[in-house]
Amino acid sequence: MPAAPADSLDSSIPHSATEDLLALVSGTLLVSLGLSMFTHVGLLPGGTAGIAMLLHYGTGLNFGLLFFLLNLPFSLLAWRRMGWAFTLKSLAAVALLSLMTNLTGLALHYADLQPLYAAIAGGLVLGTGFLVLFRHRASLGGIGVLAAYLQETRGWRAGHVQMAVDICILVAALVMADPARVAYSVLGALVLNAVLAVNHRPGRYMGT
Repeated sequence: MPAAPADSLDSSIPHSATEDLLALVSGTLLVSLGLSMFTHVGLLPGGTAGIAMLLHYGTGLNFGLLFFLLNLPFSLLAWRRMGWAFTLKSLAAVALLSLMTNLTGLALHYADLQPLYAAIAGGLVLGTGFLVLFRHRASLGGIGVLAAYLQETRGWRAGHVQMAVDICILVAALVMADPARVAYSVLGALVLNAVLAVNHRPGRYMGT
């Protein structure tokens, strides 16, 4: 069966509440899967979590407290610039990710996972999870909020914004982490953000 012409696809039709709920569940599940691959082989995360981890290593302060404090200005940005719907869906996504991460840890165990495969496959899965959330106007807070805001207001691709921030974080990690692990982490970040850069472009598809 031939595909529908591109101009016949009306992306302005709002998502239903059910569609948003399914997207939040599936998107956070994919992200939790990708994170489990990264953490199993010791790859470093990007985004706000990566910044919090670097500060934790450098200062000894509690990682959870640092992550919470770093997210406060982004939550304010989400509320003031992106609206209540975006903010509430993002908060729900953060809560769901906490649940999904615990469930993934209980249900999935890796016997032998190679860092190169984890960087590529984990990056693809993470990017797809973020893409699902972005297309339903949600994020996992932090840099994701800034990336979504800049795409909607400035036309900057969300993938490019996140890639720039992630690379800066991972380069800074060279001071305190194994270079090989950082190199694999950079590869994972490139794959993740390439998924967003290719598939989440201004004017191509804007979730409502």
